[in-house]
Amino acid sequence: MQKQVPEVSIVVPLLNEQDNIDTLHQQIYDALTEKYDYEVIFIDDGSTDNSFEKLMKLHQSNPRVRIIRFRKNFGQTAAMSAGFTHAQGNIIVALDADLQNDPADIPKMVEKLHEGYDVVSGWRKKRHDKALTRRLPSKIANWLISTITGVKLHDYGCTLKAYRKEVLAQTKLYGEMHRFIPALASWNGATIEEIVVNHRPRTAGVAKYGLGRTWKVILDLITVNFLGSFSTKPIYVFGGLGLLSALCSIFFLFTVIYQKISSNVDMSGNPLLLLTAVLMISTIQFILMGLLAELLVRTYHESQNRPTYVIREIIESSQKKENEE
Repeated sequence: MQKQVPEVSIVVPLLNEQDNIDTLHQQIYDALTEKYDYEVIFIDDGSTDNSFEKLMKLHQSNPRVRIIRFRKNFGQTAAMSAGFTHAQGNIIVALDADLQNDPADIPKMVEKLHEGYDVVSGWRKKRHDKALTRRLPSKIANWLISTITGVKLHDYGCTLKAYRKEVLAQTKLYGEMHRFIPALASWNGATIEEIVVNHRPRTAGVAKYGLGRTWKVILDLITVNFLGSFSTKPIYVFGGLGLLSALCSIFFLFTVIYQKISSNVDMSGNPLLLLTAVLMISTIQFILMGLLAELLVRTYHESQNRPTYVIREIIESSQKKENEE
């Protein structure tokens, strides 16, 4: 039998959300059943509560539910990457499991994709989070990301986003980079649209993120900006620093010589001479680092990509397995 491919895949990473799973599943069912052929992929990112048992009950009652279970907690980016890799639909929608994202917003995001966009990003215009620990850092991060990447969005941190599958196939995720997917996709030529979505207060479970993630965002932003601008030409970065260091060393060397000629300053005791030597060494080191980075980049692009997660098991309906055979 020919395999039936769902139109929409809903990817839901979760960690210890046992109290929200049933409600979320029902809301997804209500929002999509009459509109699309869909599947729901829950990624259990090392939960220690009864989340997996709840997911198994859903899978047994609904063949649209698929489960990916990690051996331990690998983080939200790895969970989303696993969901994207195993999604079968031509449209993939990422959704938080904490019920703060509203599944009722999914149809209008899918319709936006049908209008010709490649990525539709949710904007939580009216957020129900703490102002100091959640909203303020988020505003700063959104401004910073938009400024550095050049992709202007109000809400990079909103998990609720819809993608064309081919866009995600060209986007590899590492670290905490799931929030940068629109920027990464835009650099590959994807068209981005942002729409206002409903945001609801958390009623069960515990938030997994706080101020501590701010530093991770900044460090990942530096990485993303480097990958977007110099991933195939790192010698431009390190070589540029090396040339700057060389120019400074030449300037200080002539300064030392000028001081010796004009004022008979002792060269051996002049700290500028020591600085000249340090900068010359730095020049050599920067250029060598650039060459090593070029070799690593070529090795990376020519080697097979390895995922950033380890899957314990994948549970899906036996009917789908038979269709695949």
